[in-house]
Amino acid sequence: MVSTLAANAFTRPENQANNRKSDLTGLDSMDQCRRTLEQHNWNIEAAVQDRLNEQEGVPSVFNPPPSRPLQVNTADHRVYSYIVSRPQPRVGLFYFFIFTYYTLLDIFRFALRFIRSDPRGRVTDPVGDVVSFIQSFEEKYGQAHPVFYQGTYSQALNDAKRELRYLLVYLHGDDHQDTDEFCRSTLCTEEVITFLNTRMLFWACSTSKPEGYRVSQALRENTYPFLAMIMLKDRKMTVVGRLEGLIQPEELINQVTFIMDANQTYLMSERLEREERNQTQVLRQQQDEAYLASLRADQEKERKKREELEQKKQEEEKVRQSALAEERRRRTLEEEKERKSECLPPEPSADDPESVKIVFKLPNDTRVERRFLFAQSLTVIYDFLFSLKETPEKFQIVTNFPRRVLPCLPTAEQPNPPTLKEAGLSRSEVVFVQDLTDD
Repeated sequence: MVSTLAANAFTRPENQANNRKSDLTGLDSMDQCRRTLEQHNWNIEAAVQDRLNEQEGVPSVFNPPPSRPLQVNTADHRVYSYIVSRPQPRVGLFYFFIFTYYTLLDIFRFALRFIRSDPRGRVTDPVGDVVSFIQSFEEKYGQAHPVFYQGTYSQALNDAKRELRYLLVYLHGDDHQDTDEFCRSTLCTEEVITFLNTRMLFWACSTSKPEGYRVSQALRENTYPFLAMIMLKDRKMTVVGRLEGLIQPEELINQVTFIMDANQTYLMSERLEREERNQTQVLRQQQDEAYLASLRADQEKERKKREELEQKKQEEEKVRQSALAEERRRRTLEEEKERKSECLPPEPSADDPESVKIVFKLPNDTRVERRFLFAQSLTVIYDFLFSLKETPEKFQIVTNFPRRVLPCLPTAEQPNPPTLKEAGLSRSEVVFVQDLTDD
């Protein structure tokens, strides 16, 4: 009787016309309606939703995915939802009491929100909330469980985005009647543990914790147990699948695999796009490095060129300064020669008995002759030779025989040079002028 009523409700047309095709489902056969309801455990809402998805070309998310390859429309942006409704409770005083208890509890919690703010809305230690949940989970269900992500929800999203991996979020409802059975019979089974650990990141937290409550407010779950599959899609982290209600291990693996297969195209596209961006970035980095290397080489050439120019300028300046110094020295020397020449005493006459005739042989083989007085100092002889243009800048006067150097300039031992007579010169002498410029 119940099956007939459900089938009638499933196939009943919107306007209740006799035997007309249903505007809602498009099914005319009562047997087909009954089979559809039996496939969905007589859940009319699930059956209608699945039938609408079939009409729109969307793969069923209520039934296990078929063994043949799925033809999924990758342009479809709908979220795949798998909802498991609890069987209708048996009529009885005990079940009526349980139903009434949870109903009143939900009403009380709902009313309590209007009286005072929910303390879970203030997140102060999100990491601590996650770690605390993991510890309490292990105390109750043991160490055999999927690897929990030990970080905040935001950190898990960022890691999944960076690594281009799926992120499965589990919200733990402490007070829900199906939570304990789900954790023991599904989540902590070996096949589920192996499947989740090898295929995705797994983040979980209790909704009684502020961090879990915050995520619950964002994901808007309808019942527990609740699982949400999140991945990078269209360059943002998107919920692509929702599993709500008590689900068996094999069904969990099948539905999660189905969601992953349906969105594999997006993930591959993101990986290809990221790889292309990385290659572009590497190429740009290589180009930048090559440009910088070329720039450094050009700068080094420019630096060497500037150094060479600077060195050349310094050498030219040095040569110029040296030439100027030489010119000043030459002018100073000429001025000094001219001054010495002007200061020389007049040459005595040849018939003066006190005169001395001296022939000077210069380094350039030039012969110069002049008369001096015996009473004059040897300095006069030196000044005369110094005033001549042919005489080197530095020189000394040497007699032929006996060979000796005439002390013409004052020294510390002899401040006043001797006179020609004191030097032992005769009335006629030949002396040599030696060049000391290179010494």
